[in-house]
Amino acid sequence: MSAYGFGTQVDLSNGETVMQYYVPYLSAIQIHTNKPALLSRNQNEVAESESSEGWSDSESEKLLSRSLSNDSSKTWDAVSEDSVFDPDGTPLLKERLGCLDFKYIERDPPHKRIPLTDKINVLVEKYPGLMTLRSVDMSPASWMAVAWYPIYQIPTCRNEKDLTTGFLTYHTLSSSFQDNVVEGDQSNNTGNEETEFCEDSVINKRIPLPPFGVATYKMQGDLWGMTGFDQDRLVYLQSAADSWLKQLNVDHHDYNFFLNSSF
Repeated sequence: MSAYGFGTQVDLSNGETVMQYYVPYLSAIQIHTNKPALLSRNQNEVAESESSEGWSDSESEKLLSRSLSNDSSKTWDAVSEDSVFDPDGTPLLKERLGCLDFKYIERDPPHKRIPLTDKINVLVEKYPGLMTLRSVDMSPASWMAVAWYPIYQIPTCRNEKDLTTGFLTYHTLSSSFQDNVVEGDQSNNTGNEETEFCEDSVINKRIPLPPFGVATYKMQGDLWGMTGFDQDRLVYLQSAADSWLKQLNVDHHDYNFFLNSSF
């Protein structure tokens, strides 16, 4: 797995096995910091990038099979901070959430998006502070969502509709929240362990970001039939994603689309 793609083995109902490959795209990100205007230009604005083009379910069916395009265009502007609420509608304490300093919501159709790493590089060009921001500077309300769209299989399956399934994963960005974010999901107990790797004789550390929530697109058919632990875990992660967005009062375009197309 990398920021440019992920391959997983899939056992088909006819007994054949294929490698299914997905490409990750940045779907949304919100960074709340403990100090105002760490990323934006002044204390009265939030750094935001958001595209205005929407896309329909019928359109996505055609676009998911197309090759990727790098000509995605975005509109940058400053907006006022979003309101944030508890499930009962009570405003959360500002000091608990921090200041909403950066926000990005993707709205372009899949074929106009660029892969996750490339998208981050585009955002960094506009807001260099993203590269120097530390996880300890971010409040527990900081998060990102990654959309995983299928691109091809090896060998190719022309009539396997189940392989058009896409996934939307939610990840916390604050180190202070990662110990608790997957509480109840026993499969992620080791998710916070740091791993080391060598590159040009320099030791670097990578901190895994296990998903605390998930949404699915067109997850249907015998291929995705689940029971027991797998089904319970999926329900837990879907509920966590829904609860998270409601608590932060976020209108997440991809989530709404996935939710309406999950079956």
